Amino acid sequence: MRFTRCRRVLLILCVLSCASCGSTIPSTINEKASPQEKKTIDADNPPQEKEASRPEIDSTDRFYQNKRAISSEPALARPEETMPLQQGDSLPVCEESDAAQPRDTSEPTNQELLDSALDYCQASNDFWERGDLDNALDALDKAYSLILKVKADNDAELLQQKEDLRFTISKRIIETYASRFTAANGSHKAIPLVMNRHVERALDIYKGRERASFLDAYRRSGRYRPAIVKALHEAGLPEELSWLPLIESGFKVRAFSRARALGLWQFIASTGYKFGLKRDRWIDERMDPDKSTQAAIAYLKELHQIFGDWTTVLAAYNCGERRVLNRIKSQRINYLDNFWDLYETLPRETAFYVPRFLAVLHILNDPEAYGFILPPVDPAIETEAVTINKPVHIKTIAKRLDIDYDVLKDLNAELRHHCTPKEPYSLKVPEGKGEMLLAKLDDIPVWRPPVPAYVVHRVRPGESLSVIAARYKTSVRSIMAMNGLRSSHYLKAGWKLRIPTTKVSKAHLERLERPPVQTASLKEELVTYVVEEGDSLWIVAKRFGTTITVIQSLNHLNSSELRVGQVLKVPRVSSVSDSTQTELYCVRKGDSPYLIATRHRMNLAEFLKLNHLTPRSTIFPGQVLLVKAD
Repeated sequence: MRFTRCRRVLLILCVLSCASCGSTIPSTINEKASPQEKKTIDADNPPQEKEASRPEIDSTDRFYQNKRAISSEPALARPEETMPLQQGDSLPVCEESDAAQPRDTSEPTNQELLDSALDYCQASNDFWERGDLDNALDALDKAYSLILKVKADNDAELLQQKEDLRFTISKRIIETYASRFTAANGSHKAIPLVMNRHVERALDIYKGRERASFLDAYRRSGRYRPAIVKALHEAGLPEELSWLPLIESGFKVRAFSRARALGLWQFIASTGYKFGLKRDRWIDERMDPDKSTQAAIAYLKELHQIFGDWTTVLAAYNCGERRVLNRIKSQRINYLDNFWDLYETLPRETAFYVPRFLAVLHILNDPEAYGFILPPVDPAIETEAVTINKPVHIKTIAKRLDIDYDVLKDLNAELRHHCTPKEPYSLKVPEGKGEMLLAKLDDIPVWRPPVPAYVVHRVRPGESLSVIAARYKTSVRSIMAMNGLRSSHYLKAGWKLRIPTTKVSKAHLERLERPPVQTASLKEELVTYVVEEGDSLWIVAKRFGTTITVIQSLNHLNSSELRVGQVLKVPRVSSVSDSTQTELYCVRKGDSPYLIATRHRMNLAEFLKLNHLTPRSTIFPGQVLLVKAD
C-alpha cells in the first residue's frame, strides 16, 4: 500500500508541475466550436465522434507503463482469478457453447475508452461519498489505465479530454486523501474595450444576419445574468464576463455544440469533470446555471494566472490554452504588448470569438449608436428547494402545482431525463410552491423510464444473426424486419443493427404502479447534529451511515466546508430504499463491468457494489452476475 501511494504522489507531482509551467502545460486544445459553426441541437442526441490516431506518450504515461502503478488487467480473466460474487456463496457459472460465444477481436473506440474512464471517475466519487477510500483510489487508477490506451495523436478534441481527465485524476487523489482532514474552521485588470477592423467586422455581423438571434439571447439573459454578475463580483472578476454566455450558448441552458460542449458556458464533459461538474445517467451539472457558472469562474481564473490579460484568456477559453501557448512560443515578439499580433496567428474561425465578444460589449454600452433598440429582459424567477427522495417526473409535478412545465424544466435543467434521481435531490420550484409540493408528494407516482423499442448493437467479427438474437432474447426474423435485411446469412462486422427489445411484463408494471410512501415520514427520520471542531462532511456522513450527497441535499449546501456550531439535518437511517429488482446476467466474451452497467442502465459504482466487486476485480465468460431488472 505504501508503494502504491508513492506512485500516486509521483503522478500528482508530474501533472501539477506541468500545469505550473507555461511552456509545457499539459492541458490541451479545447476544441469548442466557433460562433459561426456552433449549432444548438438536442442534448439527448449527440453526434458521432471520430476515432483518432495514437498520441505521443509523455513522462507521466511512461512512469505508469514502466512501473505498472495502475491496474491494467483485462476485462476478462480465468475463473480462478476472480473474487466470489458474494461472501460465503457464489452464483453458479453458466454453461455456454463456443458456437454461441463468437471470438471478440474488436477494440473499443477512443471515445468508448474516454467514456469508460469518465464512468470510473464518477464511480470513484460514489465510493468516496460512502467513505470507501480504497475503492475510490482503485477506481481512479483504473480510469488512468484506460486513458493510456487512447490513441489521440493530432486530434485536438481527444487530447483535450485525455489531459483534462489526467488532471482530474491527480486532483481527485489529493481530495480523496485530504477529505477526512477537511475540518470546520480582485486584483484583475478590466477587459480593454478596443475598436479595430476585426471588431468592426463582428459588429457588421450582429447588425446584419445575426441581429434577431442577438436580441433573443439578450432577452433570455435576464433569467441568469444577475446571479452570474453576483458570482463574478464575489470572485473578483470583471463584470463584463457575464456576457460570455451570450456568445457561447445564447443563454440557453441546453445548448449543445458539434464539439459536444453543453450548457450556458459550453463545457465538454472532461473539462466539466476537471472543474467539479458531476455527470451521470440522471444529472449533468453542465446544464445547471449556478454550478456551471462556478466552474467557468474557476476556469477563467486558471487561464488568467497563465496568461495575465483578459483578451488572451478569452482566446484560450474558446480555442484551448495549449494552442494559444504554442502560438506564443513560436512568436518572436512580446504578445502581451499587442494581443492582436497573436490574434493573427490563431485559427481565424476560433480566434474571431474575441472580436465577437468585444462587439457585444460595444453594442451593450451604446446600443443606439449601432442601431439597436434592446428589448426588456426576462425576469429571474425566485425559487426555493424541496428535497425529493424518489424518481418523479417534472411534468407530473408541474401539473400538481399548476405551474408551467417549461418553467419547472428550466429551473432544473441539469436533470437529463426531466426526472429526479433515486437519491435525495434538491428540486427547485417557484417561491411559495414548496409547501404545496411536500403536501402532494406522496400521491405522485414514481416515474419509470419507458422501455425503448430497440437497442443498437454493433456487429463483431464472428457473430451471426442467430447468436445476436439469442443474446437479446428475440428472433432472427424480428431483427431482419427491423433492419430491412434480405438474407439471414450475410452480416458484416461493424454494422449497427437495431435489435427489438422484449416488453416489460404486466406484473412488473403493476409492482411499479404505486409509489412507496417515503416523503411524509422523511421529516420524522431526520435528526439534528451540531458540527464540532474536527468534523468534516465525510466524518459526519460515515457516523450516521449516509452519504455526503444526502447531507448536502438535505441542508442545501453548495460546498463541503463546515463551521463549528453549524446545525445539520441528517437522516437517522438511510432514506434511500434498497428495493432494486435484480436478475441474473451471464458474462460473455468482450464484456467489462462498464459495458454491463451501461447496458442495464446502472451506475458503475452501483453495479460493483451489488456484485461485491472492486474496480480492480476481473470477470470471466460464463460468470453469473446480478444486474438491475428491466
